[in-house]
Amino acid sequence: MSLKQRVYSVLVVSAAEAFTSAFCELLPESKYYPVRISPSISAAKRAMAEREYDYAIINAPLPDDIGIRFAIDTCNSRNTVVLLLVRSEMYAEIYDKVAEHGVFTLSKPTSKPTIATALSWMSSARERLRKFEKKTLSIEEKMEEIRIVNRAKWMLINELHMEEPEAHRYIEKQAMDRCESKKVVAEEIIKTYS
Repeated sequence: MSLKQRVYSVLVVSAAEAFTSAFCELLPESKYYPVRISPSISAAKRAMAEREYDYAIINAPLPDDIGIRFAIDTCNSRNTVVLLLVRSEMYAEIYDKVAEHGVFTLSKPTSKPTIATALSWMSSARERLRKFEKKTLSIEEKMEEIRIVNRAKWMLINELHMEEPEAHRYIEKQAMDRCESKKVVAEEIIKTYS
């Protein structure tokens, strides 16, 4: 799927209604859906507990917190790309705190073209995270297959008194002969001897 076809879910954390309405104009429903507005950090935490968002856009400061800790925690614990907008006089200090955690930072006031550019950077970052998610899943699946095959080998060793290399070859040969994965063969062995 190309980036033009992707639709990103967005959590906008902002207490300033003027900012929120202006920012939401830059988020067409064809590319950004759903867009949820949270007026405080505590409301944003509740929203994040309910579902994952592709983007979290934080207009700091907020009534209950400046938003730095929330931005860092969101980047560290989720596959959410975070944009933190801060006052220009605080930009350098806050950037130093959050950049190493992967938080994008912009100083306010800013322009629509700058925000559009930031959103395109966020798309790139989110797609990179998606690739890592897929790799992680395939690694986890491979590890699960190894665990199942090892369990089946130990069942063959215990029940049929095979040696470990012999049990391993048996599972591989069965998989090859039957044109099935080692995992399928191993699961059948586990069913048979359980």
